[in-house]
Amino acid sequence: MGFIESIKERAIANKKTIVLPETGDKRVLEAASTVIKEGLAKVVLLGDESEIKASTNFDLEGAIFIDPKTSDKLDSYVDLFVELRKNKGMTPEKAREILTTDNLYFGVIMVKAGDADGMVAGAVASTANVLRPSLQILKTAPGTKLVSAFFLMVVPNCEYGADGIFVFADSGLNQNPTAEELAAIAGSSAKSFNDLVGKEPVVALLSHSTKGSAKHADVDKVVEATKLAKEQYPEYKIDGEFQLDAAIVPEIGKSKAPDSEIAGKANVLVFPDLDAGNIGYKLVQRLAKAEAYGPITQGIGAPVNDLSRGCSPEDIVGVVAITAVQAAMNN
Repeated sequence: MGFIESIKERAIANKKTIVLPETGDKRVLEAASTVIKEGLAKVVLLGDESEIKASTNFDLEGAIFIDPKTSDKLDSYVDLFVELRKNKGMTPEKAREILTTDNLYFGVIMVKAGDADGMVAGAVASTANVLRPSLQILKTAPGTKLVSAFFLMVVPNCEYGADGIFVFADSGLNQNPTAEELAAIAGSSAKSFNDLVGKEPVVALLSHSTKGSAKHADVDKVVEATKLAKEQYPEYKIDGEFQLDAAIVPEIGKSKAPDSEIAGKANVLVFPDLDAGNIGYKLVQRLAKAEAYGPITQGIGAPVNDLSRGCSPEDIVGVVAITAVQAAMNN
């Protein structure tokens, strides 16, 4: 059984309610139809039911349609939004305007109110616009030092990682993380790998240097991050700094870092900055024809996951299934 099939089985076994706010996009509606057909989740589509159905030939029977402008829960959502943001000057009038004109905010407030278990968006909206309401309304999960994002990569015919399965982090959110932030990303990513893949995470912090082979302030940051991550997350196997080949190829790992038990065995790759992470996942996705699910967020109070704007309907289905599994594990 492939990775995404196992995730789908877990989603089916513990069905959750997932909001899809971007109902003006045909990829989202095709994905919604598939999610319903496969029984992966209960799907909430935001907008006018007749308009949504008129815009597509996909079967949406079984979806829950909610128009934010006419929802019978709008008043209670306005009250909740004001309570959460009153220290930031939120008024009932402003809250009502936002919730009736921005489906992303309405979807997140549904999750906060317990009327949905998670949300998936980003086929149309930018990452910043998806995460802004999430951070304002859901905030960070208890004990979380940093909200970050990763891609779950499934590489075909690959002997590296966990039979070709990797977490690439941070590939979607933090532009130039400090050593402390890289350490937090390493810890969160190890937990996410364990939760979703069900195998032991082996974490490598990546650089253009392996164990001192190059000298630069950028290398120093990764060295410090590795030290902090080992101290803060002793339950996980973490090491660095590694060049990519030393991290995942056993014979090169043994050659370049003979004293490391992690070199050549990594399945969680922590990139030094967002440029490297974003370029890295897209190279693997396009050149190795890998499945790339994400960016999956970690550290938010409830599962809200972003999509690449170049996503396919199949990508959306996979992220919905992952979001449902995350929601089940949060319970």
